[in-house]
Amino acid sequence: MGRILEHWRVPAATLFSVALIIGAFVLARGITSPPVAEASAETALLKAIATKDSDNDGLPNWEEALYGTNPNNADSLHLGMTDGEAVTKGLIVPKAIADIKVATSSPDTSAIVGSSLPPAPADDTLTAAFAKNFITLYLSAKSANGGKELSESDISAISNEALNSFSSAIAAAPDFKTVEDLTVSGSGTDTLKAFAVSAEAVLLKNTSNATTSEINYLTSAVQNNDATTLPHIASIAKAYRNSAAGLAVLPVPKELATADLALINAMMRIGEITTDFTRVNDDPLATILALNQYPQAVLALRNAFINIGEIYANAGISLTKDTPGASLVNLISDMTAKQKS
Repeated sequence: MGRILEHWRVPAATLFSVALIIGAFVLARGITSPPVAEASAETALLKAIATKDSDNDGLPNWEEALYGTNPNNADSLHLGMTDGEAVTKGLIVPKAIADIKVATSSPDTSAIVGSSLPPAPADDTLTAAFAKNFITLYLSAKSANGGKELSESDISAISNEALNSFSSAIAAAPDFKTVEDLTVSGSGTDTLKAFAVSAEAVLLKNTSNATTSEINYLTSAVQNNDATTLPHIASIAKAYRNSAAGLAVLPVPKELATADLALINAMMRIGEITTDFTRVNDDPLATILALNQYPQAVLALRNAFINIGEIYANAGISLTKDTPGASLVNLISDMTAKQKS
């Protein structure tokens, strides 16, 4: 591969185009027309994940995963320089590059690629898969350019191609349940009230130990380098998943079947997305993609609750505070009222 490996790293390119990721995130978020301040906070979080460098060695954490270096040790290989400097000098090269054959006219193989390097990141991480794809495209383009440095527009185009091909290769997760999986039984006021009691019990049983939202915990994990928040995120994710599973086995009134199915699937989807939030340190790209999907999943969950609330309102059902099922019915009734106001 010759000198194509020497000083192969290009600042900005190896951030896999932060601006591009942020643009995709805002596009996905746009379906709910978020307030400017809210969108700004979300994009700031996204950028913080993409650029996070815990040990200030010049390599964002996601790149440290690619090289197998330690994101909490600035000189992982004890070379007397930061990992970022070692990469710039061509002394640390991702294992993925060693497997990529790129034709060059130079026989020089000065870059260090050998058994002394740490192992490459696990092949099952999205970060490793994206990085390898990006590297392949980058090296091929640079080779086609005679080994010369690529322009910013060239790098942007490569980032765009890598992201698009990577995103299109990821299949959307199927719904957790279909209507055939539900037990639809009965209808009318009494059945609706009984369902409210049962659904409330499921949700109360599957609470987490969290004191704030998964987004707030993720923000703290990224901006404050606070790993203690990750178990809380995992607890929230488990609560979402268990709630969805619990609701799925309840007999549901005929009137609620469609809205209940939407609620179950949205809740499970948010549980899966929130689980990917916990991977922010070892698979940052998984978290970034999860953040892209999060707003739409939250919107789906909110709409499911609102639809359920409208069904109860249309049936003239309201429950006195502290009676079984009241917290669920009154909560979704309040959400419906706020939606209409």
